[in-house]
Amino acid sequence: MCRYLFSILAICWVLQVQAQEEPPPPKKVRIDTVHKSYVPTGLRIGTDVLALIRSKDNSFKGWEINFDTDLHRYFVSVDYGYWATNQLLGNGRYTNSGHYLRFGADVNFLLKDPEKNMFFLGMRYGISSFNESVQYSNTAMYSGFGTNSYSRSNGNLSGHWIEITTGLRVKIVSGFWMGCTARLKFAPAVSGFGQLLPYDMPGYGIVEEAPYWGFNYQLFWRLPFKTK
Repeated sequence: MCRYLFSILAICWVLQVQAQEEPPPPKKVRIDTVHKSYVPTGLRIGTDVLALIRSKDNSFKGWEINFDTDLHRYFVSVDYGYWATNQLLGNGRYTNSGHYLRFGADVNFLLKDPEKNMFFLGMRYGISSFNESVQYSNTAMYSGFGTNSYSRSNGNLSGHWIEITTGLRVKIVSGFWMGCTARLKFAPAVSGFGQLLPYDMPGYGIVEEAPYWGFNYQLFWRLPFKTK
């Protein structure tokens, strides 16, 4: 009887030692691959509706295309557009035309929104390439000399500026978005001009006014990226 009891105790001791030597099972670690992924999930392509509305007026013609893509809470943004003005200035007329490019990034403060709606704050760097001209007339003091006409122009101008941006992007239906962007533009600079001082820079506005406000009302279509 004692021999059997001793054998049972010995077996229990061996099993206990083996259980202590076995490593514990690995702990399950939850990895958040949705909210903290820095892999882009889609590309939004849009346009500025206000630029199209303004183009119905003879004093302005232009358009703008907008792109952005997400990197978690950060959105890389690129804008490209065309801008041409035709304005009466006192006894003359001013015209210009050119293209502009803006690029930068936005920070989204709506982190827990699964639809990726945005309330954002960001920055842009803008560059512009354009030409401009002004024609004006000068009536002599004595009527016998008549009216003289003059013209000045600048060709192949290049400029740049900086913007602070804020606004909203809201999903309306699947794939379709609407948004608005307010821009505080500052530090404009233009190079390549002659006797005519630059007046209106495409993408920025009146060069002598700094800071200068801008506003866009945009429509977007989002193209999702395929993921495994």
